[in-house]
Amino acid sequence: MTTKTTTLSTRILRRSQMVPERVAFIDCKMPGSHLKENYSLIGSGVSQASKKEICISEPHGFGLGVAAMPAGITNNLHIHYTAEVFMIYHGKWLFRWGANGDEGEIVGEAGDIISIPTWIFRGFTNIGDDHGWIFTALGGDDSGGIIWHPNVLKSAAEHGFYLTKANQMIDTEAGETAPAAEELVQPLDAAAIAALPHYSVAKMCERAITRGERQFSSSALLDSILDGHGAELAPAIGYGITQDRLQHPKVTNPHGLSIEWGRIPAHGQIGQHKLTQKQVLIMFSGELEITLHDAASENRDTLQPQDVFSCPENVWRSFRAVGDRPVEFVLLTAGDQRKHIEWSQEIIQQAASRGLAIDPDGYIAPVSMLPPAIQDALAKPEYAE
Repeated sequence: MTTKTTTLSTRILRRSQMVPERVAFIDCKMPGSHLKENYSLIGSGVSQASKKEICISEPHGFGLGVAAMPAGITNNLHIHYTAEVFMIYHGKWLFRWGANGDEGEIVGEAGDIISIPTWIFRGFTNIGDDHGWIFTALGGDDSGGIIWHPNVLKSAAEHGFYLTKANQMIDTEAGETAPAAEELVQPLDAAAIAALPHYSVAKMCERAITRGERQFSSSALLDSILDGHGAELAPAIGYGITQDRLQHPKVTNPHGLSIEWGRIPAHGQIGQHKLTQKQVLIMFSGELEITLHDAASENRDTLQPQDVFSCPENVWRSFRAVGDRPVEFVLLTAGDQRKHIEWSQEIIQQAASRGLAIDPDGYIAPVSMLPPAIQDALAKPEYAE
């Protein structure tokens, strides 16, 4: 377990450090689901394992995990109480939903982001040719667990697996005693299932942001115009850190966090800044140097694809693409509200010298059109060249 600290070594999750839970759910002995892997990266998620392998337990306002499966393996129908977002790192996946998983299907591939609504049954299968990997975000620090489809509870029992009302898995094939009927989770009845929401394929597609649909802005950050910077953002879910007033996410209902793509050109950077919210960065491609700044020192480390970085709130940080390839990553930032970046004085000064600053609404605007008070503040010695 880790605690809040600005020491980078305790905030970075390397792929090699991620430990799978191979029996995290009651369907893990069912044929076709027996090779599932669950990873609890930030928070305990909805794992039902008695011994959870949690990388970072510190509350973030949301959780992050991984669903990983070989080709042909299925995660069975279940309901979530809070947001569940799939960020596909690798593989080709079929997502299905509805009372019996037959209300609709969509296919997701690497780089796609899909938000399945709460309070509907959902399941997914790796339909690719190799081992697939999906980062999964859950809303809230306590997402309340899941509700299994009645058929899953029945099939699990046939393989000696039971789930108690205390969310405890009992494995009778391993010698554990079967619980009394009154101790078991009871399946939803037909009336409760019939009352669940319905989503057409068209409606579900409104909650999917494919890799090809991403709309990056080269004006999303105040420092993007500076020489050697050049980062871009593409909103996906909720209002994140973009400072481009013309950018809007495709999915806007509250999730407890915002999700957006970031892209930095080879040798580019995002300059020194901080946020009042916790933020998690998931690496998708390239090589990224992270620096945490404080009054006494600078702490640096490098991220590779599939690594995860958890940045505490109110910590100065900067990002730089190293190597000859651009960097792509996903940013998860706590909260449903818009987030407001605080830039270093150096960044503010350099942007102002190029005629740009942040307006009273938190967006980039020409200095010449801003209120006199802002123009006067930018003319003070700490911002003047």
